[in-house]
Amino acid sequence: MTGPRIAVIGGGIVGAAVAERLTRVDPTARVVLIEKEEGLARHQTGRNSGVVHAGLYYAPGSLKATLCRRGVGLLKEYCERRGVAYDEIGKVLVALDAAEEGRLGDIEERARANGVPGVRRIDAEELRRIEPHVRGVAGLHSPTTAIVDYPGVTRALAADLVERGGEVRLGVEVVGLAERGAQVLVTGRATDGSRSEELFDLVVACAGLQADRVAELAGDAPDPRVVPFRGEYYLLRPERRHLVRGLVYPVPDPRYPFLGVHLTPRVDGEVMVGPNAVMALAREGYGWTTVSPRDLAEVVGYPGFRRFARQHWRTGIKEMVGSLNKRAFVAAARRYVPELSVADVVPGPRGIRAQALDTDGALVDDFRISRRGAVLALRNAPSPGATSCLAIAEHVVDQVLGTDTAGAA
Repeated sequence: MTGPRIAVIGGGIVGAAVAERLTRVDPTARVVLIEKEEGLARHQTGRNSGVVHAGLYYAPGSLKATLCRRGVGLLKEYCERRGVAYDEIGKVLVALDAAEEGRLGDIEERARANGVPGVRRIDAEELRRIEPHVRGVAGLHSPTTAIVDYPGVTRALAADLVERGGEVRLGVEVVGLAERGAQVLVTGRATDGSRSEELFDLVVACAGLQADRVAELAGDAPDPRVVPFRGEYYLLRPERRHLVRGLVYPVPDPRYPFLGVHLTPRVDGEVMVGPNAVMALAREGYGWTTVSPRDLAEVVGYPGFRRFARQHWRTGIKEMVGSLNKRAFVAAARRYVPELSVADVVPGPRGIRAQALDTDGALVDDFRISRRGAVLALRNAPSPGATSCLAIAEHVVDQVLGTDTAGAA
C-alpha cells in the first residue's frame, strides 16, 4: 500500500526531526526533506551554543514548557542510542544583587512547575564551590542542563530518514506552494536556476529564518513576521577555559527582550562568551557588511518592528555598542567572571535568531503553528526549539496525520 507523499521544507534540526518521525509513524509515507542550502544545519541549528535547555524559564502549560521538558528526555535518549555527544554539565543563574536574587524565586517556581529535576537555590559560598571563578550574591543551580552536538543530531536524523526510504534534497529552494485540488504543487528552484514542480499530499514548513515567507506562499497570513536578530560570540583562549566549569547565565530581566551575555562550554571543548542581540541587516547576514535591501525594508516597514523599536531602543543601542566594541562586550561577561580580560577572548561564531514579532510589537513568546489546507507551518520556534525538536516532531506529526503517537517507538 502506498501512503501519502509529504514534503518537509527546511533542513535544520526541527525539519529533520519531523521528516524522520513521519517515516517512523507511517512507514508507507513517501517523505522528502527539502533544503535550499547545499548541506543540512547551515543556519540556526549549526550556529548556536549547543545548550540543551532544561525548562527553567517557560510559562507552565505553554507549548515551550511542555515540549521542552519532553524534548530533553527524547533528545538525551536519542543521542545515547546514536552516539551523538551529549553532556550534562549543569547551569547556574547568577544573581549579582538583591534585586536579581529576588527574581530567582519566580524562576525556581516555574522550573519546579515544569518538572525540572534537581533545581535549587544556592548562596554565594556554594556558587563559588560549583564555579570557583564566578562571583555573585546567590544563584539557581540546574544540574541536568546539558550541551549537545546539534548538527550531529541533525545528520543522524537525516540518515535515519534515508534508511527508512525517505529522501533528502539539498540545494533546492521552495519558491511556490499552490493548491491543486486536495494536493499541493511545490515549485523548487535549484542552485543552477533550474525549476521543478511536484505534487504532494501534505507539506510541513520548518523554514526557520524564512518561516513567514514560506507560509505566505501557501496563502497564510503575513503575521507574525520574522525579524532576524544576530548574536555574536567570542571564544575563550584554550588556556583560559578553566574559568568556567559549566554554563554561567545571568538572571533574566523581564523588562528586556533578550537574556544578555553568558558563558557556555561546548562539546568540542570551546567556551563561548555571548551572545549579544543586534538586528541583522539581512535574514542570513552574519556580519555588518551583509545587507539585503529587501530584508531591511521589510523589517523597517513592519508596524510591529517599529513599535518594538520604540519600546526597546535603549537596549538596542547598548547591544550595538557591545557588537562594535570588544571591551564593552567583555565587560558584560566580567560582571560574572572578574578574572576575565579582553586578552582572554578571540572572535567566535555568529548566529541569527529567527524571532517572530506580532503587529503590536510583542515578541511571540511561545511556539506557534498555523495550518492552511494541506500545508502546516511552524511560524515561531526560537530557543528552546532545538532542545524540543523531537517533541515538536511528535506534536506536528500528530497534527499532520491526525494521530496520537507520543508513545510510538
